[in-house]
Amino acid sequence: MKSKSQVTAIQAATPQAAAAHFQARLTLETDCWDVHHSLANDVANFVLLDVRSESLFKSGHVRSAIHLPHSQIRAETLPQLPTGGIYVVYCAGPHCNGANKAAIKIALLGLPVKEMIGGIEGWKDEGFELVTC
Repeated sequence: MKSKSQVTAIQAATPQAAAAHFQARLTLETDCWDVHHSLANDVANFVLLDVRSESLFKSGHVRSAIHLPHSQIRAETLPQLPTGGIYVVYCAGPHCNGANKAAIKIALLGLPVKEMIGGIEGWKDEGFELVTC
């Protein structure tokens, strides 16, 4: 006897609920490709923050990223945003919650923020280059 599919054991959301969910995710997240494309085409209206430790930042980071560990984020430590811009934060990747901690702090300061999903590992997986200090 065939067993039930674990994929469909729980009914899928309605298309309307799915659209709302995924639209909401895009208001909170961006990905490595979109960040890279914006930087490469000089249309980056965001401040990219690498929120990892100093040693990890020095070992390799996105070229235009500003190093600001999540533990040091405060109103007075954040770089100024371009007009209409947002902060984009990243850490090591899916196994790290540093970007989430940074995003919470920035949001609680009343500032717009998105997480670059995939982090530095996602950046490398896409084949994009890192720079070192």
